[in-house]
Amino acid sequence: MPASLASTVHGTSIEFEDILSDDGTRLRAWSNDPQGTIDGPTVVLCNGLGTSPWAWPALLDPGCGVRVVSWNHRGTGGSDRPQDPKRVDIEQFVEDALSVMDHYGVDRSVLMGWSMGVNTMFELTVRHPERVTGLFAVAGVPGDTFATMLGPLQLPRLAAKTLTVSLARALELGGKALTPIARRLPVGPRGIAVLSHTGFMFHIPDQELAAAAVKEFLTTPVDWYMHLAVHTSRHPRVSLSDIKVPVVMLAATFDLMAGARHVATAAERLADASYVELHGTHFIQMEQPDRVHQLLRDFLARVG
Repeated sequence: MPASLASTVHGTSIEFEDILSDDGTRLRAWSNDPQGTIDGPTVVLCNGLGTSPWAWPALLDPGCGVRVVSWNHRGTGGSDRPQDPKRVDIEQFVEDALSVMDHYGVDRSVLMGWSMGVNTMFELTVRHPERVTGLFAVAGVPGDTFATMLGPLQLPRLAAKTLTVSLARALELGGKALTPIARRLPVGPRGIAVLSHTGFMFHIPDQELAAAAVKEFLTTPVDWYMHLAVHTSRHPRVSLSDIKVPVVMLAATFDLMAGARHVATAAERLADASYVELHGTHFIQMEQPDRVHQLLRDFLARVG
């Protein structure tokens, strides 16, 4: 693959570049500003595990006013697997985020995280506070994520973690058999419309872009994705007393992957945090892209 490559889906344009992390793993980094024309602050996105730019419709608008730099996780979306398959913990994702920041010349910035990316951005802030000016967390918690899953069911943390980690381990073992089935699933706007009536996901305005996001997600082998999930499940709670920058904690009421009550509790423990809860699911930035984007713009204006 060439050093950089522009990709366009449904009128949106992303530039991908190959970079190296500290341990030599080749990562596919990306930016929403291939022409260098976005007039606005830079945000480093710690994306959801194995997800792509297409999960952020508002940020793909050339007039969004926010320059985003990010990367695809190890072994997903064109990024290589590390030579040591165990180097896929949150600590390595922090290394990858710093490599992305250095590549794009970002000394300090606001970090934005979604889902497991919230773990990454909090861990990065604790380890390298000099690189961070603020945190914008979407549908995620600062560590021990699997204990907050199935939130609407009101399960105890230990029960939720035991159940979800056990499921991830089982899928890791059986993933090779499931991968061909997953890749043949018919994914399109109609499929997204059906999925939005299941309760796992609500109505998404841009169903074509959502379909592109799901198709990209399904290119990752199931066993490898669950391998990543099992490793990230070991990330403990971050010490929030060490977080000194402004924070927004955005939760979705019906989120099965990061329970809203756990997000609210984390916000209460932070020195300078605001909590926002929207009617939606784990995919709230796809369901209410304009609302989430406005909250981000407001936060960026506040932190300068």
